[in-house]
Amino acid sequence: MSSSDPRSDEQLVAALNGGEAAAFDALYYRYRDWVARLAQRFCGNETDALDVLQETFLYLHRKFPGFVLSARLTTFLYPVVKHLALAVRRKRGRMGEDLGALELMAAPPTQSAQHGLEDLRVVLAAIPEIHREVLLMRYVDDMSLAEIATALSIPLGTVKSRIHNALKMLAEDERAKRFFQ
Repeated sequence: MSSSDPRSDEQLVAALNGGEAAAFDALYYRYRDWVARLAQRFCGNETDALDVLQETFLYLHRKFPGFVLSARLTTFLYPVVKHLALAVRRKRGRMGEDLGALELMAAPPTQSAQHGLEDLRVVLAAIPEIHREVLLMRYVDDMSLAEIATALSIPLGTVKSRIHNALKMLAEDERAKRFFQ
C-alpha cells in the first residue's frame, strides 16, 4: 500500500476501523511529509521532528478501531503534532520564542534564493506567534478558516482577526514589501 491509494481518507478510516491494516499505511504515506514539515516548524530540528512524526502516527494508530473522522485528517492531526512538538521542546529546554525559526535565521545563506528565504523567515519571525501560526496554517498548510478554528479550538472570528492582523503587520513591515509586490 502506498500514498497512491485512490481511496479517500474517509474510506481508509472505515477500512482501518474494519481491520484492514494496509489502510493505515496509506494514511501514513499520504500525510507523513506534511506531519514532518509541521513538526519541523514547531521543533526547529529534524531529529525532534522525526520523533514527533513517529509519536503522531502512534497516537493516530491507538485511535483505531472506533476512530470517527469528523473533519479533514490534517485538522485532526494539527493539534496533535503541535502538542507533541511543544512537549519535545519543553523536554529539551527549548522554551525561547520560536527557537526553530531563530536557528534557521542564523544559518548563513548560500545563494540569493536562500538569502530571500532567510529574509522572509526574519520577517515572519517578527510577527507574534499567535498571528504567525494562523498565517502559516492558512497559506502554507492550506487549511480553511473553519479548519484552523477547529484545529486550534478558537472561534472563527478569532481566526479571521488574527489573519487580518498578521497580514496588516506584514504590509506595514518595510522588509516584507518586496515579497508582496
